[in-house]
Amino acid sequence: MNRRAAAPAEVIPDAIRADVERLWRYHDLHHELRPCTVGIGLGSHDLGVAVIATRLFREGLFPRIVFTGANAPTTVERFPRGEAVHYREYAIEQGVPAEAILVEPRATNTAQNLEYSRQILTEHRIPVQSVLIMSRPYQQRRAYATCRLMWPEVDVVCASNPLELNDYVRSIGDPRRVVDMLVGDTQRIEVYAERGFAIPQEMPDEVRAAFERLVAAGYTSRLI
Repeated sequence: MNRRAAAPAEVIPDAIRADVERLWRYHDLHHELRPCTVGIGLGSHDLGVAVIATRLFREGLFPRIVFTGANAPTTVERFPRGEAVHYREYAIEQGVPAEAILVEPRATNTAQNLEYSRQILTEHRIPVQSVLIMSRPYQQRRAYATCRLMWPEVDVVCASNPLELNDYVRSIGDPRRVVDMLVGDTQRIEVYAERGFAIPQEMPDEVRAAFERLVAAGYTSRLI
């Protein structure tokens, strides 16, 4: 008897792929990268933040990096010494000079990432005119909206490790986790703006519909 081969565990199910792709594209701002005063790598479970920070530092996009992040339940096993500390270690292993890196080890959310990074830059007397924020791919829009509210005087550019959705899911190794996080970040775009944590962002009807279908399908673990 012929049996259809099971899909690999790291692949997004076909039934939800179009909706996941729609959210994935919505959160990628496709900013044109340009030199900035400082790069800020936002802590998470994704080492890709340190990967892109290292690459862009080598390309001369900024002379100094701030890695920011403590731990969350989703990162403590992978980064037991803290997200920012592990990012720094990776960057130094890849040849970034230790003196070019500042570590902010306390932040547990995006607002704190930015607030505490600003504080540490002030403490080191580094004037900031522009920031290049590096994050998970689906955190770009929220990071941008948060920075525009909290730090309006700086020019902000966002970037992520440039992976296609399938490659990103494979790098994380857990499609359910990726979809749950995408859904959660999509909800936060509107909720955080309503609560005064970020500037409003337009959400097209097709993105909202995809979000609602994924919620109905049970991808809800990261909802507020």
